[in-house]
Amino acid sequence: MRIFRLQSVLAVLFLTVFLVSCSSDDNSKETPQTTSRAANVTAISGPGTGKVGVDINFDISYTVDNACGQFDRIGDTSIGKEEGFQVEAKYPIETCANQTPTALHTVYTFSPIAKGTFEIKFRKSETEFLIKKVVIE
Repeated sequence: MRIFRLQSVLAVLFLTVFLVSCSSDDNSKETPQTTSRAANVTAISGPGTGKVGVDINFDISYTVDNACGQFDRIGDTSIGKEEGFQVEAKYPIETCANQTPTALHTVYTFSPIAKGTFEIKFRKSETEFLIKKVVIE
């Protein structure tokens, strides 16, 4: 009986040590290496017409705050009651050596599913959108 009790205590101790040693260290919050901010679009170029079911690519030109800024993603935004898109750029947390604003490009793909006239809106500034109209036949 004494051996069984000793084995039980050792088994519980072993399991406790095993579970504690296998706990995840991912619970600590890592500091992000980059930060993301909206970039102002300067131009939208692409066709003015298209067909239903055929993807249309638009070249989006935008400026980032400094030479370290890079494309992050295209996200939704609104100005007042108008909705559109904005380009988001990512910047490293540390200070960038070259503070000169830089012009970059990305591609936005529009996939029309119906006929009509559509407005592709990208944020140009805090108060206005840059608009490209496209007619789908």
